[in-house]
Amino acid sequence: MRALSQCQDQCRQCAALFRLGRDVEAALTMVDVFEQAQQCLSSASVDIQQAWAQVLTQMLDCQERQDWLGLADYMEYELVELLESARR
Repeated sequence: MRALSQCQDQCRQCAALFRLGRDVEAALTMVDVFEQAQQCLSSASVDIQQAWAQVLTQMLDCQERQDWLGLADYMEYELVELLESARR
């Protein structure tokens, strides 16, 4: 449970960096956040793992388009909610 809370906090912090226009710093942090999220969700249900794959794809699409606000939204809301679902 502690790992999930920590991962959610990191998602929010990384999203804040993107919102502040600190995209280089945020992108470096994002790699760690994604790795930690992967670990947190690896033992989750198949449905949650499929949702993680979809959210990850959407976040990487945002990154490719340099849509930092869209990426921040996915991290702060979709990914945090997905982690919350895994906790239940």
